Amino acid sequence: MKDIVLIAMLLFLVGLRSKCTFPMPSMSKINNIFFKIFKRLHEVYGPQYWWPGQTRIEIIVGAILTQNTAWVNVEKAITNLEKSGVLSVNKLLDIKQDRLAVLIQPSGYYNVKAKRLNNFMRFLAKEYNSSLDNMFKETLPGLRDKLISVNGLGEETVDSILLYAGAKPVFVVDAYTRRIFCCQGLIDKDNTYQQIQQKFMTHLENDTELFNEYHALIVRLGKDVCRKKPKCNECPLLDLKM
Repeated sequence: MKDIVLIAMLLFLVGLRSKCTFPMPSMSKINNIFFKIFKRLHEVYGPQYWWPGQTRIEIIVGAILTQNTAWVNVEKAITNLEKSGVLSVNKLLDIKQDRLAVLIQPSGYYNVKAKRLNNFMRFLAKEYNSSLDNMFKETLPGLRDKLISVNGLGEETVDSILLYAGAKPVFVVDAYTRRIFCCQGLIDKDNTYQQIQQKFMTHLENDTELFNEYHALIVRLGKDVCRKKPKCNECPLLDLKM
């Protein structure tokens, strides 16, 4: 009987590996609900190819601009920066803050966000000689602490920068994560950002590609189904046993 169970598990792993490009979790983590939810979302929605951005600086800018706005507005702001030829580290270091605010106006709160971008650029110049390569060579805990200290950069923004621009294995928690996993009874509405993040990172393999894809799939589910006015009858997680 044990041999049959083992063979079944191996066939499951082989089938799943053929659909996914990230490393598989250990046998002890296969059956936990956090991985089951990921597997179901990946089956339903497929790869999300997230975060949209051609360069690391574009991803960083997007992570800062997406605060309190829809992504479509961020895209408009980034397009303005591209057309003006300032979407590079050197150009963003040189541009005046008021001019930057005009270019990123579609993202909303543009004066505040221009200041936050400027704060990050000054941090990059001071701490890492304006080099993203130098910045991302730093260890994850050390760099995260430093980025959190930059005025205007919260935990979600910092972790998005670390994961998507720096390829660091850290799980990003956003409003969709809270809404979906609170609804599933897996987190409490009063949990802190770090408490929620720790649940994911405890139950999943510590892998950048996995965290990347999982967060993107959560965003997809949040936009399609788990909205402020949710479409619960369309949720692909309905029949999962928690």
